[in-house]
Amino acid sequence: MNEQPHVLIVNKMHRSIGAMLEEIGWQADYQPTITREEILDILPKYQGLIIRSKTVVDQELLKKGDNLKFVARAGAGLDQIDISALEKRNIDLINAPEGNRGALGEHAIALLLSLLHNIDKGSNEVKYGKWDREGNRGIELGGKTIGIYGYGYMGSSFAEKLSGFGCRVIAFDKFKDEFAERPIQEVSLEHFVQETEILSIHVPLTSETRNLFSANYLRSFKKLKFVLNTARGEVLPLKGVLELLEEGKLLGAGLDVLENEKLDSLNSSEREVFEALAMRPDVIMTPHVGGWTHESFVRINEVIVSKMIEKGLSENLPHTSKK
Repeated sequence: MNEQPHVLIVNKMHRSIGAMLEEIGWQADYQPTITREEILDILPKYQGLIIRSKTVVDQELLKKGDNLKFVARAGAGLDQIDISALEKRNIDLINAPEGNRGALGEHAIALLLSLLHNIDKGSNEVKYGKWDREGNRGIELGGKTIGIYGYGYMGSSFAEKLSGFGCRVIAFDKFKDEFAERPIQEVSLEHFVQETEILSIHVPLTSETRNLFSANYLRSFKKLKFVLNTARGEVLPLKGVLELLEEGKLLGAGLDVLENEKLDSLNSSEREVFEALAMRPDVIMTPHVGGWTHESFVRINEVIVSKMIEKGLSENLPHTSKK
């Protein structure tokens, strides 16, 4: 009888992952507090690696992973993974955007409604004894044009959640054609820039998208009043957001991600911008929890294991493509 293959889990996962992996013939080694140096030291013993954002999966790490059959990202983004290096080593790559797309779509809706109706601002004022109805008069979502930039799992989830609000939803995706179904309207970039009133960003972090949504670029949007970022902080420079808010070009920003999310390591210029944004009632910031719900915590496990089965990585179930 062959020994079970072992998978190293280096980030916090829902406790169900061990039983799920066991069911398909894998032994889980759960080490969420492990350091990169420790990963490099013990990785040769493992056939699988499950990671979220503990460290980058690069050439250095993969040189230690001679026995790896797969690397799984417990989430959607792949910007910390050297995909070409995995391909060269014939290591399967798995990610799980299906697991948290619903959660992120809901969170984007929450950010948007809170901005439009001054939920966060009004709540804080009332808690401190200020009762200001007129100063918290809201803006209705109905009738507005929402522009979704990037129509993958997350962008499409947000679009689905918007369906009952009576707003117009347009979408642009540089790498897709004929991707949207009614009532979502697929448009050219030129049309997108001309018509978008509320911009929701749903692009991965790449060399092309880093700093894409600069202040100058956002100024080219003719009708833009609100921006939401639930993708990656590095695609939307915060200094530019602050400039546009101060100019009155933007009326509000909902940010689930920041350029530097390690708040205790901000440099002086980063801290100046962050603190200025934090003081503004027209800015809502949440700690990168858009896809982070109790339900998605379990669902991500389910997606990873189901994709392992699809790729022939199950040791117990029938399959056709096992390496």
